[in-house]
Amino acid sequence: MLVNELSVDKEYLPITGMAEFNKLSAKLVFGPESPAIKESRVTTVQCLSGTGSLRIGADFLGKHYHQHTVYLSQPTYGNHPNFFSAAGFALKTYRYYDAKTCGLDFQGLLDDLGSATTGAIVLLQASGHNPTGVDPTSQQWEQIRQLMRLKRLLPFFDCAYQGLVSGSPNADVEPVRMFVSDGGECLVAQSYSKTMGLYAERIGALHIVCKKAEVARCVESQLRLVIRPMYSSPPIHGASIVTTILRDRDMYNEWIIELKAMCDRIARVRQQLFDALHVRGTPGNWSHITRQVGMYTFSGLNEEQVAFMTKEYHIYMSSDGRINMAGLGSKTVPYLADAMHAAVTRTF
Repeated sequence: MLVNELSVDKEYLPITGMAEFNKLSAKLVFGPESPAIKESRVTTVQCLSGTGSLRIGADFLGKHYHQHTVYLSQPTYGNHPNFFSAAGFALKTYRYYDAKTCGLDFQGLLDDLGSATTGAIVLLQASGHNPTGVDPTSQQWEQIRQLMRLKRLLPFFDCAYQGLVSGSPNADVEPVRMFVSDGGECLVAQSYSKTMGLYAERIGALHIVCKKAEVARCVESQLRLVIRPMYSSPPIHGASIVTTILRDRDMYNEWIIELKAMCDRIARVRQQLFDALHVRGTPGNWSHITRQVGMYTFSGLNEEQVAFMTKEYHIYMSSDGRINMAGLGSKTVPYLADAMHAAVTRTF
């Protein structure tokens, strides 16, 4: 469609990007009936994927926000600290992953956010937490929201997997919509790299939800001043692809079907790996493999075990034991299970 559209050109986009892309991206995150959108309290700028969105948001906050402390989950995506360090922020952490249960340390999270510096920024992942695959429940998210609003902590969401966690784009941004529905402020960094397979197009958006429309207009003008000396104008082709899909009902529905198919495939691979370990009698409780969600699983393997698997089986993963479940298939699960079984039994 894009190739055959004779009106398409390669002229510069505005500093804030393609207007229709921004509008459709905001609706995807916040919902078409979002009061924040209807009241013009959301300002959106097209950015260079999720990483670019996070960096623009960090730089904007570094220039204009009164607090220069940001809290990151422990652990978090390896690039997260870099965005905020480069913008001059002091980095602190809040407890998140419980190594004993391979689940969420919810009480530790609440305790750390409860003692956080008033007004500080808190980086949250909307769904499919990277690297752990552990997400809070809806009820836990509501407790987090209440605590953060009480402490006047500013939420900054990284939204990289919308639709790839549950198969539903709406369900995967429920935490974001919780925070927006109370009328408060928040930031959302959105990426289409995983959700549409557009890694190389570097296509994403930064959304900033404000309390008033006039504030949103001022925020947009300041975002222009952040972007202009950095890269001046975002790329057009990825924005054109996303816009074409989001505005076409048939294409959108096909995309939703494909997202659900990808989620189901990852769920099947998780179950197959769990079953394979169970059949082998591998020591330990591996139920977290099927409890965790999204692309990643924190396997529970330690650094020594990972090194053993690399040396003896030529299986490569990060030393913390994180597995990208999307990189697994039915044919490779048995080999991985053999390697995990050998690593655990030989290094116990």
